[in-house]
Amino acid sequence: MSYTIAICGKGGTGKTTLSGLIINWLLSKRPGDSILAVDADPNANLDQALGIKAKNSIVAIVDGISKNPSGIPSGMSKDKFLEYRIQESLVEADGFDLLVMGRPEGPGCYCFVNNLLRTLIEKLARSYKYLVIDNEAGMEHLSRRTARKMNLLLIVSDYTVTGLRSAKRILDLTQELELSVKDAKLVLNKAPNGPNQLKDEIDHIGIPLAGIVPEDKRLAQLSLEGASVRSLCADAEAVKAVEKICESVFV
Repeated sequence: MSYTIAICGKGGTGKTTLSGLIINWLLSKRPGDSILAVDADPNANLDQALGIKAKNSIVAIVDGISKNPSGIPSGMSKDKFLEYRIQESLVEADGFDLLVMGRPEGPGCYCFVNNLLRTLIEKLARSYKYLVIDNEAGMEHLSRRTARKMNLLLIVSDYTVTGLRSAKRILDLTQELELSVKDAKLVLNKAPNGPNQLKDEIDHIGIPLAGIVPEDKRLAQLSLEGASVRSLCADAEAVKAVEKICESVFV
């Protein structure tokens, strides 16, 4: 049985960076365990964060088959051919694999792709020890039930009251949709140095705090350069903070 970690939050909170740093921690501290990274954000850039290049996406594959159904081999159903092509699209990296959802282009594409992604993730999960899912901004992915069963839901907020209240709405939605979430934690990202001025608001929203990731100038520089978060040195503030979070939440 795989251990599924889903990372979500409103736009601009640093979900993809956190996803990349978590995967980097798993590679370092859990060597030999199989990891599947899933980029479920239509604005896909998890591959860049991980220092690799995705060649294809589920959406591109679906779109290509829809435009050219004659390309399906005779004797093979559309669903089976899709599954084969998507398996083929997995990016195999050093210690982990990556699956990219991509950006839907046509009307009605989203629901079909999300259903396909959910079904495929459930199948793929049997082959991996860890699934790390980088979700799209906001709460849309939850309403589509892309990931129905989560061992750990990390809700990322920036250092604002608005961000924290958005995090609370995300948690409320998981309960309304009756999603299976074993444990939900809050990650406060891009926090300034000094006392935590949002402690009262964090206590009010009632999401257990997994940890605080400080603002890190080196991360900002990597973003400007389009470089991988995995290139951060071990003593970087963000790396040390995420390491502490991982050590506290992973069983």
